[in-house]
Amino acid sequence: MLKCKINGKEMEVPQGTSIIEAFKLSGQDIAHYCWHPGLSVAGVCRLCMVEIEGQPKLQIACNTMVQDGMVINNNSETVKDVVRWGLDFHLINHPLDCPICDQAGECGLQDQYMQFGKYDPEMAERKVKKRKVVDLGPTVVLDSERCILCSRCVRFTDEVSKTHELGIFNRGDRSEIGTFKDRPLDNKYSLNTVDICPVGALTSKDFRFRQRVWYLKTAESICPGCSTGCNVNVYYNEEGLWRVRPRHNPEVNGHWMCDEGRDTYKYVNRKARLLEAKMGHRDNWTLESPGAAAKAAGQKLREVIEAHGPESVALVLTGQYTTEELETAVQKFKGDLGSSLVYHWVNNPESFEDFDGILLRGDKNPNTKGLLKILEQEGVSLTWKDLESRVQQGQIKTVVVAGPENQSVFPDFVEKVNLLAGVENVVWLTACPHSVLDSREKATWQIPLKTYIEKAGSFINHQGKTQSFEVGTVIVSSALTLAEAATLLVGQELEVSSGDRLAELTRKKNFFTETRGAL
Repeated sequence: MLKCKINGKEMEVPQGTSIIEAFKLSGQDIAHYCWHPGLSVAGVCRLCMVEIEGQPKLQIACNTMVQDGMVINNNSETVKDVVRWGLDFHLINHPLDCPICDQAGECGLQDQYMQFGKYDPEMAERKVKKRKVVDLGPTVVLDSERCILCSRCVRFTDEVSKTHELGIFNRGDRSEIGTFKDRPLDNKYSLNTVDICPVGALTSKDFRFRQRVWYLKTAESICPGCSTGCNVNVYYNEEGLWRVRPRHNPEVNGHWMCDEGRDTYKYVNRKARLLEAKMGHRDNWTLESPGAAAKAAGQKLREVIEAHGPESVALVLTGQYTTEELETAVQKFKGDLGSSLVYHWVNNPESFEDFDGILLRGDKNPNTKGLLKILEQEGVSLTWKDLESRVQQGQIKTVVVAGPENQSVFPDFVEKVNLLAGVENVVWLTACPHSVLDSREKATWQIPLKTYIEKAGSFINHQGKTQSFEVGTVIVSSALTLAEAATLLVGQELEVSSGDRLAELTRKKNFFTETRGAL
């Protein structure tokens, strides 16, 4: 460990720590644009200037290592003046787009100017005009005028995605980000460039102009897109979920996440959801509250068991639910109903073990490891062929399915529904509707379940790492968790919680109007 002093604060840092990292460790702010902890050092913005005792010139903090006994500051008038000049330089050609810029409210330029700038501009010449609304590919739009050439996006495509689409072209004040020979920015991690852009130069086509960020609340969660289990922040208000972005975890996903995981907000919102339970069969459906439908389905389950025995009902589980939900479902099914017929629905088994070398995995379930652990604990080892055989022979009269929350990653969805076509009763627990369920000829219950953002619990990722999360927001307040549905199916009652939490979670707030400073 090396001893140093930063703005009068004594601290120790590991060997090989840069000064800017030491500032971050000490909890003190330092101006910077081009430095990012997940990328190599570029040293091009020249804003992270510091004064080091005994050295005649100012140094950049991102590319200067801490030495034992260093005394460093960035609060002298000399440093402050240099930073103001640097900010003035960066903003010389920057357009006054703040009112229409999608980055407003979370912009590095705005933040840095308010903290380290507040200078009187001396630019008298006309600003250099560059391309606006440049289509870089399927996910990202570029506004060249706003770009400050920090090179973060270029380094990301070179060092992380290794797809090398982006570069800096031309010289001087004509330099701009672009793609070589208009090759599109089209890789499975492209939206990370939007996250790390410190200004509004790169924006997401999906999120662009849809919400002002100060109307959004943020909650921490775990991405349910695959078994990597990326740590994420979700952004929402009473209108629903609007975006998903990565949250740093050095043991799981670092600073990044894939573009597929960002789309998981789409099936959470009301227009994609099953809002009421449906009981009946093709062309003859009755709408009911989820709780009442689960009770009715539970009554049918017990009637079937009384007539044909406990082995006449089966439970099908997917690795899309929390460990706590799955554990409750298996225990109640085996313990209260007395059936040992519990099966694991494995989606895309041919690519289940695939891995792209960065984050994306073929196992498109967040909790396969959790499900397998529970099945092992409960002594369940039945194969899918066993279920198919029992269904074909007519031994199984009723099947309860904890259907996939994210149906898009289950290419065999229709196939599995058709497999159960001959079963007398199917209780399908699901967050989202599906047309093939509506076409079933025999008795069916479609019961709405909550999605990952609407419940607390834990997932076990491919590493065997247990990651817990809390309720973020509630989209469909009447929907059940899998544990609640299982409780009602076995004839037990639920405790009813207050609705005050829902109002507090979803109410839109303009936080900036409550925290504005002096004018």
